[in-house]
Amino acid sequence: MAGRPSARSAQSRGLGQHFLASAPLAAQLVQDAGIDATHVVVEFGAGSGVLTTALARTGATVLAVEVDRALAEGLRDRVAGSPGVVVFEYDAVAFELPRSAYRVVANPPFNRTSALLHRLLDEPRGGLVRADLVVQWQVARARATSGEPGAATDLVGTCWAPWWSFRRGRRIPARLFRPAPAVDAAVLCVTRREPALLPPELAPAFAAFVRERFAGSPLTVEEWVRRFSRGRSRALIHPRPARAARRGRARRAS
Repeated sequence: MAGRPSARSAQSRGLGQHFLASAPLAAQLVQDAGIDATHVVVEFGAGSGVLTTALARTGATVLAVEVDRALAEGLRDRVAGSPGVVVFEYDAVAFELPRSAYRVVANPPFNRTSALLHRLLDEPRGGLVRADLVVQWQVARARATSGEPGAATDLVGTCWAPWWSFRRGRRIPARLFRPAPAVDAAVLCVTRREPALLPPELAPAFAAFVRERFAGSPLTVEEWVRRFSRGRSRALIHPRPARAARRGRARRAS
């Protein structure tokens, strides 16, 4: 069991931070995420470092982000013998994300879940491959259910769905956190779609399209993509390879 966070950590607690209190659970979460030495992992809300330590044992490069100064300083001491771990004293939603491929494994403050999801998912041209986030049980259940194939989803889920798929991972009892939250938590697994339903550069246009028309009965993401695609050039949605385009221009010129 990990020690209680410092009494100076009021800022983190005020943001809804509930620290993992079980090292075996942290190790299981890292195993569930499939992290190994080849990965670059961003951990938001690193806190006292129970999850950071489990990530470090895999040999992965870990970017541990913690906004609370006292906690960040204590974490640097705790991982001093792990050269692959770098601790950043930074706000999670303002942290500059890696440009190359990276993973997220994190137990962020519950009050920042929505802002963090927007930070990670609004721009699909980034390097995020997969995120395993500890969130409130109701959030994980709602987001995973709305992301099932053929299911209707909410506005924000629709804006994300062409590029990201969602599923619910293990349930985590409230008693395994310090301080204990009022409800259980669960892991929300977000994975990049391969292939995506739309090119990533169309994310802003697709989001604007959905927001303008979302009132009324929600549609499945597949239907949203069909309606969006009908109003745009087929070549823009599914551009031809450069060689085929050159052949087409040559035929027209002959």
